[in-house]
Amino acid sequence: MGGNLKNHDSIMTQVELLSQTLGLPKNSERTILQMESDPDNPNEKILKLISGSWDSQGPWFIVDENNKMHTVLPVETTLKLIESLKKAQEENFHLKLEKSIWQNVPIDFEDVWVVAMDEIKDMIRKSKDKNILNINIDKLIKKIKKEHPNLFLDMQKIFMQQQQMLDNE
Repeated sequence: MGGNLKNHDSIMTQVELLSQTLGLPKNSERTILQMESDPDNPNEKILKLISGSWDSQGPWFIVDENNKMHTVLPVETTLKLIESLKKAQEENFHLKLEKSIWQNVPIDFEDVWVVAMDEIKDMIRKSKDKNILNINIDKLIKKIKKEHPNLFLDMQKIFMQQQQMLDNE
């Protein structure tokens, strides 16, 4: 190990935890840098290589003067991470939409899904906020149920019919 770090063991533990979170192989090389203020210029910092290599494809782990951990990722990795997050958010949105539809007892799930997606596209088109995640899904499905009651079973009506049948026996 090239340089000196305050709380070396604590830093190495943090690096390993971050590495696991990032899904890095257990025995892969870790580039660890120490960041210090430049005594001649308060607007500049000095990076010292503690372990690993300057040629590493990242992530680089940087420890500042306060022992706070930072990471630097290559642009390609950052873009992949952002794309993964977007995909996960979209999948989560679709799962919430599916759950809300099922909770309202559709006659034909696919029909309700198509109407909901059309409504969502229309809402996004009309809105300044183009983020699909800001849509209140439960409110949307209730609106669809009100405007298109034929797409859903009327559970209250079914229960009332059942009760009438029992009362007539």
